[in-house]
Amino acid sequence: MDKNQQSNGRENVLVPAQLPPAPKISANELAGRLANIRRQMQADEIDVIVLTDVKNVRYFTDFSSVAWYFNSRPFFSVITAEDLLFFAADYEQVYVESEPRGFSARYYAGYANDGAACVASAVGHLFKGSKPRVAIDYGEEMAGRGYLPLIDGLRELSGDHTVKSATPTLWRVRQIKTPFEAELKRTAFSICDDAFDQMIATASIGISEVDLWRKMQAQTFLNGADEANPLPVIFGKGNFTYSRPPSDRRLEDGHYIWADFRATYGGYSADRNRIARAGEPTRQELDTYRAVREVTLEWCHLVRPGMTCAEVYNEGNKLWSPLNVGNKFSLHKPGAVGVRIGHASGLDLVEKPDLGPNDNTIIQPGMILHVEPKLERDGGVYQCEEVFYVLENGIDFLAPLTPETLPIIR
Repeated sequence: MDKNQQSNGRENVLVPAQLPPAPKISANELAGRLANIRRQMQADEIDVIVLTDVKNVRYFTDFSSVAWYFNSRPFFSVITAEDLLFFAADYEQVYVESEPRGFSARYYAGYANDGAACVASAVGHLFKGSKPRVAIDYGEEMAGRGYLPLIDGLRELSGDHTVKSATPTLWRVRQIKTPFEAELKRTAFSICDDAFDQMIATASIGISEVDLWRKMQAQTFLNGADEANPLPVIFGKGNFTYSRPPSDRRLEDGHYIWADFRATYGGYSADRNRIARAGEPTRQELDTYRAVREVTLEWCHLVRPGMTCAEVYNEGNKLWSPLNVGNKFSLHKPGAVGVRIGHASGLDLVEKPDLGPNDNTIIQPGMILHVEPKLERDGGVYQCEEVFYVLENGIDFLAPLTPETLPIIR
């Protein structure tokens, strides 16, 4: 049994790691991002993009704040062919100006509607005497912050009184990661994998979901995570509901543990599934786990630049179909709407494109892709999520490969 794959039932002791905070993004890296988005804006005939999604603002400014998620006084950013503006509540001015920044800052007094008015006013001033073509980051996989006063103000400025979605433009830039971004992702995955292994190695039958969840959550922070949105940790045998928060359900012999991590390092997320089994598995369970792991890895190695996401899905599905017989997981049933076996990621847990039959995005070097087919059969759940960086001539796995044998808690 490999290290940390088998529980020894010891009482858990949380252990802090000696990982420093993530490095700041270099001026050259930020300049490259701006140059890329401006090229795409020109191609899409967009004069100004307004950023309201925290991840987009951070991507282009490298500004981070513990006040990101306050709805009352949000941050915004504006990109034009010449300008990068950043908007914050006036009480943030001391912090914003505490070091050199690669943007021009604007401050507003008041709350969200006042910030929206400040953004619209600044855009109007930049394009005084003309009618710009305006886009905002509302759309696929970008929630943004939906303030009607902001939309109304931007429509008044626009030449055709419309505001289009900037998400296709933004994804064409954000989907290509630099080696710097890939290394931040690699660290994030290490943080989460280690937390899972550390907690599984000391867990025992009888532990509750919420107790294991709290320990995993705490250990991810001690391992160096800068954020950790609540991750699911569920126990079950044929009754899996993956979005269910952890409960007081106790781990029993025959249960499977399913966890999916949400922690970040330098803002880069570690969407990473891991499983374990309570009690001795049957030979059939061990064989099923091994088969799912092998097919998942084969599917990863099919990926080459120039293929479409749909081609990757269809080619890999030839390997997966024999295993998929009798699969209870709904998104892997033939003809299911929204079916996919993987996705991209970066700052967000899930990003475009999708590895599904309807996504014809061409895979390019620099993409970070996840392959994670899931099999529910005979009460068990088998999933071996693998994550890799697409290279010119192959792939580079960013997380340790899932264990060769099924992790067990005794």
